Amino acid sequence: MSKYEKIRQEAYAANMQLPKLGLVLFTFGNVSAADRNLGVFAIKPSGVPYEELSPENMVIVDFEGNTINGILRPSSDTKTHAVLYKNWKEISGIVHTHSTYATAWAQAQSSIPIQGTTHADHLTVDIPCAPPMSDEKIAGNYEYETGYQIIDHFKNLGLSYQEVEMVLVANHAPFTWGKTADKAVYNSAVLENIAQMAQLTQGINARAPKLKEALVKKHFERKHGPDSYYGQ
Repeated sequence: MSKYEKIRQEAYAANMQLPKLGLVLFTFGNVSAADRNLGVFAIKPSGVPYEELSPENMVIVDFEGNTINGILRPSSDTKTHAVLYKNWKEISGIVHTHSTYATAWAQAQSSIPIQGTTHADHLTVDIPCAPPMSDEKIAGNYEYETGYQIIDHFKNLGLSYQEVEMVLVANHAPFTWGKTADKAVYNSAVLENIAQMAQLTQGINARAPKLKEALVKKHFERKHGPDSYYGQ
């Protein structure tokens, strides 16, 4: 058995969840799964339709973005994944989609305000939107710089990537991550759902207030706190 078989299987299974969950159209998205001990990750090959994917054609890449094993070209977003894995040591799964509502918020260059308890079940803050990239960086190593666009925004906001496992990239689309590829997919679906509800909320009442702090604390801690009891 190949030493890469486990992460190839994990990456394949996670990628196949994206069309099932309505998070991708055609080939617009990718999932990677990392093996921290081997220092590599498996990622969807570029431009291959989901119905043609298999575990065997997942591409193995190191944390510098170099292809280690595989006959197909890895996703065009591979360098972004590599940068995040290299800098954020506690994650082993990353998802990038162009899901409709989350991408609309990204195109609006807007964070998603915390206005309801579904949002608070997962986060205590707005879903951040990293600002537009500079022209110089766009003209340079674009996908590589996208990784640092995300990392730098988290540093500027003082956010923990282990507590906030999702981000919007201005004028681009969402990225999510987690300790496993499955968790990263879960976060991607949650982000899209929250984005849709936030857009509908804004359409009904553009002045709708943020969720009050007592409800934020209650809903987050009942799911994630030391005495959590919701969904356990």
